[in-house]
Amino acid sequence: MAEHTSSSITIEAAPAEVMSVIADFDRYPEWTGEVKEAEVLAKDDQGRAEQVRLLLDAGAIKDDHTLAYTWTGDREVSWTLVKSQMLRALDGSYRLAPAGDGSRTEVTYQLTVDVKIPMLGMIKRKAEKVIIDRALAGLKKRVESGAQA
Repeated sequence: MAEHTSSSITIEAAPAEVMSVIADFDRYPEWTGEVKEAEVLAKDDQGRAEQVRLLLDAGAIKDDHTLAYTWTGDREVSWTLVKSQMLRALDGSYRLAPAGDGSRTEVTYQLTVDVKIPMLGMIKRKAEKVIIDRALAGLKKRVESGAQA
């Protein structure tokens, strides 16, 4: 199995508030530094995104790709790569756990990136870490500012 990178952050909001921001793909360009465009291509019977096209610019990794999403209850979402121009794999997940009295949430983001062009493992892990750290910081700021829909 490919190596992955993982990190966690505590957000001052209930898990449902955090998940509502994670699930609102149309607004990703507003708070994620790397996602420049997001388009939901398919939804499940509960109205949650099943396939999303994302235009990503993460410095060393620039790509137009489609991800398939799997929702596990209301506390976890994972994704796998469907198609991409430069990526061989982009698999990840957000896992949410109530913290304290339930008004805080620990969010764990796990990510595995594999590119089609040769790249040192150390550089891939660094890119994963940058993507995760920016995503978690952006998510925390977005949720705690009350800017969700």
